[in-house]
Amino acid sequence: MKTSFYPQRRVLLALALAAGAMLPAAHAQTAAWPTKPVRVIVNFPPGGAADQLARAIGVPLAEALGQPVVVENRGGANGNIGGEAVAKAPADGYTLLMSSGGMVSVNPHLYPKMAFDPAKDLVPVAAAARVLVFLEVKPTLPVNNIREFLAYMKANPGKLSFGSPGNGSSPHLAAEMMKAQTNTFAVHVPYRGAAPAMQDLLGGQLDFMFDPGIGLQHVRAGKLKLLAVGSSKRSPLFPDVPTLDEVGLKGFDADTWFGFYAPAGTPADVVSRLNREINKILGSQAVKDRILAIGGIPAPMSPSDFNMRALIDGARFGALIRARNIKGD
Repeated sequence: MKTSFYPQRRVLLALALAAGAMLPAAHAQTAAWPTKPVRVIVNFPPGGAADQLARAIGVPLAEALGQPVVVENRGGANGNIGGEAVAKAPADGYTLLMSSGGMVSVNPHLYPKMAFDPAKDLVPVAAAARVLVFLEVKPTLPVNNIREFLAYMKANPGKLSFGSPGNGSSPHLAAEMMKAQTNTFAVHVPYRGAAPAMQDLLGGQLDFMFDPGIGLQHVRAGKLKLLAVGSSKRSPLFPDVPTLDEVGLKGFDADTWFGFYAPAGTPADVVSRLNREINKILGSQAVKDRILAIGGIPAPMSPSDFNMRALIDGARFGALIRARNIKGD
């Protein structure tokens, strides 16, 4: 039996009305910022989508600010370790977080006790990209398209394994959506990031994975088979590859929004400047090309719009997490 995990319109309206209350209050103008390097903590290991986005944006951001932008990886606990480090950092504009939106919208549903409250202890600064997930399988799996894959998984319950960057990550939730809507079962193997999971998919230790874009180079090289996109729309990079919605998984959408956050209390004018500079950078062709290369879609937006995306995703993914009884690592 197929199950839907998408919020009703009235829930979204309530979230919209509440969104404004979660944004930072105005602060006095900061006289001279920045006067020293800005640190960007990526709360996932090197090589993943968050890391690649931080580095793609960090170089032109340093040029725009006139100060170095130093990227530091602090992975673990599905993003909570890096998130906590930023939440507890001084709110002076010199420490930022680059994260998947899941750390804010999903983790509170996974971890009943967190050392910080993402909604209260962090403020949204700027979205970077809408990150799609691509259903990829190892080349030796005897399937050639998504319909064959779903039939094969149904005929072999529990015999296939899939990797993810961790429990509750968007690739994990995408697989759980697929399993729920097709009434199938496969074994989940969580990793500490997308890059190590991708290595095991390439090595044949895993059968499939919802890839946040880092494996597309291997698809082009023929080392992986790309069967479907877990987005509401086809990817412009692979216009011939269907979405899961198109093959019968109606309403399937596992996209997530990656972006920058700052400690709560960061001066409003600093947040505004960062948002303005990052949005401008996202409009540059060089950065667009780098984001598109990993299958993402540049997503310039205001802090309030970015916050709204987290609220909407929290509602729909939270329903899935409860229905599937998913727990944090």
